[in-house]
Amino acid sequence: MGRRLVEKGLDWLLSSTARYRIERFILAIAIFSYLVHLLLILLVSQGILHPASGLLLSPISAIYTPFSFILVYEIYLLIFYLPKSTSFYIGKQYEIITLIIIRRIFKDIGSLELLPNWFHNENDLQFTYDAVTSLVLFFLICLFYMQVLRRENPGFEAGEQAEVKASTFLFLKNTIALLLVPVMLVLACYSLYSWAATAVLNYDSGIMAAAGDLNEVFFNEFFTILIIVDVLLLLASLFYSDQFQSIIRNSGFVISTILIKLSFSVDGVTNNLLITGSVVFGLLVLLIYNLFSRKVAPLFSGQMQHKDK
Repeated sequence: MGRRLVEKGLDWLLSSTARYRIERFILAIAIFSYLVHLLLILLVSQGILHPASGLLLSPISAIYTPFSFILVYEIYLLIFYLPKSTSFYIGKQYEIITLIIIRRIFKDIGSLELLPNWFHNENDLQFTYDAVTSLVLFFLICLFYMQVLRRENPGFEAGEQAEVKASTFLFLKNTIALLLVPVMLVLACYSLYSWAATAVLNYDSGIMAAAGDLNEVFFNEFFTILIIVDVLLLLASLFYSDQFQSIIRNSGFVISTILIKLSFSVDGVTNNLLITGSVVFGLLVLLIYNLFSRKVAPLFSGQMQHKDK
């Protein structure tokens, strides 16, 4: 009965058909929100509205809004790939944090001050840090997926018993993925409500302070939930596989997620360094895992078979 409910839930929320419908829906909302944001900026430029946010001063800043919905879709893709591939699931985490930085660039680019003392202006420096970091992350994510596609090893031993174990573990991941969908929806709605309430309370002083905390309001809690999920999957995987390289890989991915989560608690270049360091750490863990699986694990397997004979 439980498996049938999970299968129905997967067909409704996490199937390829559902993914296509959600993608079209979010894309339509993103385009609509972009046009609305541009309209608000036009009204501000004509003096009809008086902005309380820097996001309403420049047409370039309007890109911030559709990017927010693109992030929503990336969160859905993260949940979508959770049951299918641990490595792709982690890669989606890296994509999300990169898009957060890109969105931050679009938010700040409208208020840049093109002055000779560029490197003495805090806002201009942060823009520089974000621009460089986004390029570095893009390159690192490319290398990460190259390693993923080189070898996607589930980490289970061969045999009929192994198929049963893999099936049970997959059922667990499917169940967690389904539970994550309503959890993320509730968290997103609560975060939006909290952000809007804070913006209203701080209207006289401008809502930029509240808008600036939007990442902390949602994504800080979001990555806390991901850490819990990652640790749960790590512990559950020990029931189905005791391969050293798989344990280290999954543990390394948990550490990488923790580093991303910690980045939300700091500002400036430290934030960028933590984010970049998290992706570098995950890439190195996967690279060594692939190397171990190709070069070392087969030698151990051959020795064990020789001893059995």
